Amino acid sequence: MGKGKRYNGSEQKLNIKKVIAVVIALLVVIMFIAIIVKLINSDDVSTEKKPALAYYTVYDNGKWGVINSSGETIIEPSYDEMIIIPNKERDVFIITYNVDYDNNTYESKAVNANNKDIFTNYDKVEAIQNYDKNNNIWYEKNCLKVQKNGKYGLIDMTGKELAPCEYDDITPIIGVTQSLITTKSGQKGLVNCTGAVIIDNLYADITTLTDNYEDGYIVKNSDGNLGVIGTDRKEILPIQYSNIEHVYGNNNYVVGTSGNYQIINTQTNQTTNITYDSVKSINNGYIVVEKSDRYGIISATGEELVAPQYEDLTFAFQNYYIALKDNKYGIIDTNNGTKVAFNYNYLTYIQNANIIQGEKNNIESDLIDTSFNVRLSGIISEINVNSGYLKIRTDSDYEYYNFRFEKESNRTALPGNTLFLSKKDGKYGYVDKNGVVVINYIYDDGLEQNAEGFVAVKKDGKWGAINSKGETVVEPTYTLENNVAIDFIGQWHLAEDINAGYYTK
Repeated sequence: MGKGKRYNGSEQKLNIKKVIAVVIALLVVIMFIAIIVKLINSDDVSTEKKPALAYYTVYDNGKWGVINSSGETIIEPSYDEMIIIPNKERDVFIITYNVDYDNNTYESKAVNANNKDIFTNYDKVEAIQNYDKNNNIWYEKNCLKVQKNGKYGLIDMTGKELAPCEYDDITPIIGVTQSLITTKSGQKGLVNCTGAVIIDNLYADITTLTDNYEDGYIVKNSDGNLGVIGTDRKEILPIQYSNIEHVYGNNNYVVGTSGNYQIINTQTNQTTNITYDSVKSINNGYIVVEKSDRYGIISATGEELVAPQYEDLTFAFQNYYIALKDNKYGIIDTNNGTKVAFNYNYLTYIQNANIIQGEKNNIESDLIDTSFNVRLSGIISEINVNSGYLKIRTDSDYEYYNFRFEKESNRTALPGNTLFLSKKDGKYGYVDKNGVVVINYIYDDGLEQNAEGFVAVKKDGKWGAINSKGETVVEPTYTLENNVAIDFIGQWHLAEDINAGYYTK
């Protein structure tokens, strides 16, 4: 019998036990090697965050340029007018030039990350600017307004034509997405940001029924009569009314004038007359009405559930309303039962978190669950509905909670980060996900890592920045006392006017 062969006995069969033992030993060795390699590799990247590519407008020495999410200069600050970036994930930058403020004329074009002109077959390329009720500016992310031979159309961010250049003008409905008014031969129509025609150019005017374009649009014909057209292009209310209120809910529309309204349910074809001064909102079949500067609640059939007695009423959820009485806010139900006492300077229902925030004074707030129990109190620093956490400041320290009001560490609340703010002996530093100190405790204050991987640190009253490798990219030299928000991308910090959304040095 040959030496070393794996046989058992004279019948020369395989010794299964020995084979299995050898295989197991080999697997253990392989697993051990794999773990070591993984640990070595993970240590190399444990403190470096790789941000998604994005672009930001910057301002320096009176000129405008563009940087990316790593802080690298894409376009040197060289333009006189602010560069507009409609979609920060796309290298489509809108340049305005030859501006004549006296005659309100200008030219505009688009350039890419190489500062090369794109979409050059058009005379003008413009971002579609809009703003919300708080005057925060935003832009349509997926379409641009273009001009050719004096007419306007739409293209997407690749230059694909969405709507031909056949309109006299294209303007957004303020505060509403996906709703662009087109004008042709003096008649109004409507398209969305894919260029799909929602309403033909047949009307004297078009407005949204509510802040949500999905609820439909009020149209006015040349005779001044009003009707409602849905996003499916179907006529919901015939064009025959002198007034339509800008409220909607549960197939209920309100037509008529103050003191003589009708509630029309287009599903049941039921019409209900009401005699209130105005109608504020419709939610879940309940209608907030106003009479003599006081608000109450009625049903869709006109039954008065809460007599007009409150200074304001705002729908929260289910059958609950945030009410204002004697300049204090509380919460009532549709039976006029008080669910939250009128003790707050302001109350807000945060729908995506399913939490009620009650401001007690200019600084502190209560966080209340939907059973109306106060679960947390303090200075609310952040309610992040995308990542699902609450950030509360107590005694100069931050605490994190999930939306179940369970306390978390910043390492569990911010799983995408690689650096985490830490405090020791009254000073701030940063640790990695394993709690290992990466940046020593030498700072008076600091912020958590932003999406681009940078942290802002404060020392001796000045702010600076550190990258995700723990390297100082800006020594603490900026006062930034007038900044509402502190944020750095490389050597650039967010400007004082946070609404403008640009970075500077």
